[in-house]
Amino acid sequence: MNLTVTGRHLDVTNSLKHYITEKMDRLERHFDNVSDIHVILSVEKLRQKAEATIVVSGGKIYADTIDGDMYAAIDLLTDKLDRQVIKHKEKAKDHHRRERVPE
Repeated sequence: MNLTVTGRHLDVTNSLKHYITEKMDRLERHFDNVSDIHVILSVEKLRQKAEATIVVSGGKIYADTIDGDMYAAIDLLTDKLDRQVIKHKEKAKDHHRRERVPE
């Protein structure tokens, strides 16, 4: 998994980067085919925005959140991405039962 963290109008500290890495590792537990994650953190007056794009086999997943606290925005972002990754995994899974061939 390749993780890129970018800050707009914000210096990304090591503690913030470590926090994002821990949270994004949770996504790998649900879906193994996550190849690239790009996280963008930005500040606009009192709004803290976190957005991420994940490249998975079969497409891209995007989510963004806005909160008053950056750590809370990252938590909400990982929750959204987690739900979307699980949904993508279920769509990719073949749910049709195969007919058995009588012997």
